Amino acid sequence: MKKKVVVGLSGGVDSSVAAYLLKEQGYEVIALFMKNWHDDSVTISDECPWLEDSNDALIVAERLNIPFQSVDLSKDYKERIVDYMFWEYENGRTPNPDVLCNREIKFDVFLKIALDLGADYVATGHYCRKGAITDDTGKEVYRLLSGKDKNKDQSYFLCQLSQQQLSKTLFPIGELTKPEVRRIAAENNLITADKKDSQGLCFIGKVRLPEFLQQKLLPKKGVIVEVPANIKAKTKGISHFDSKLEELTYHAQKSNYTIEDGKVVGEHQGAHFFTIGQRKGLNVGGTKEPLFVLETDVEANIIYTGQGKSHPGLLRKTLFVKEKELHWVRPDLALPLDGTMKVMARIRYRQPLQSATLYKVAGGLFVDFEEKQSAITEGQFVAWYIDDELIGSGVIS
Repeated sequence: MKKKVVVGLSGGVDSSVAAYLLKEQGYEVIALFMKNWHDDSVTISDECPWLEDSNDALIVAERLNIPFQSVDLSKDYKERIVDYMFWEYENGRTPNPDVLCNREIKFDVFLKIALDLGADYVATGHYCRKGAITDDTGKEVYRLLSGKDKNKDQSYFLCQLSQQQLSKTLFPIGELTKPEVRRIAAENNLITADKKDSQGLCFIGKVRLPEFLQQKLLPKKGVIVEVPANIKAKTKGISHFDSKLEELTYHAQKSNYTIEDGKVVGEHQGAHFFTIGQRKGLNVGGTKEPLFVLETDVEANIIYTGQGKSHPGLLRKTLFVKEKELHWVRPDLALPLDGTMKVMARIRYRQPLQSATLYKVAGGLFVDFEEKQSAITEGQFVAWYIDDELIGSGVIS
């Protein structure tokens, strides 16, 4: 009897080829299109309109002669992703909706719908791979592996998946490169072969983020402060540390500037609309190098900025993940208290992997990088790897 797979057909080339490959491999394939967003007022015109995507998905399904259904998950998406985004920005953090969308929508709500349809698996067009090993007890342990195409590897976006979710998931294009995927689509006359990749928020498309956030977060005028590069308030008087924990705690601190550390150079419409490392939207001229956001104080409604990418206020060596925000894709590899582990880690999609050491302490986990990292941002995800396997992740505190 054929195994049944429900493919999340998005209307893009990657999921189209995933569906084609699964059918070629002998699976019974059902295509399901997710509609997760209704409000087009904040999307930039013609960037990822859901109606066009739905039509393309339907045409691909007809071409492949597989059943096609559309499902409206907009209520779940609003509650689990959009409301969470508003809350995070309001509190001065920068969420990653794509990671959350995979954990909460594609591999939770969508997965449950697929299983209710009698599916053995769900499949997506992610550039990553799944492996499996058997542990000492004979239990199968699933591995989340980076995609063969290192330029397109999307394992980072799946860093919050669980063993249960992985057990029911297939990634058909993980062994392919993007050019190979487009070639397969073209050879099989799939309408999506030359379609541009969608950009922007998962399922919403490219949005004007301030306008999107202003749906719920009101503008609030405040000042922009420029901090000179020689001001590093928290390093004053520190010459040695009595313990590794003290050193890690120190290096994981934010800059914590005060308005006295710099000069007022402009105004903004709300600190909660900005994120660390941001350059655009400050509208302050007359500086030798571009200004970057170093820190946002949403309570005082102040944005602290500094000139140039190498400003010390942008760079930090260590970050902390609270216990409740800590996730192990491989629970069997989870560190015990006081345990350490050398890993490769990244703090954003497409960032080259960086050498780091994990330190498990009471209350959470430190990620201590070999080199200082730029724009470590609260609310974003850090993911860590051993070789090409993503083994864990967490929300940056």
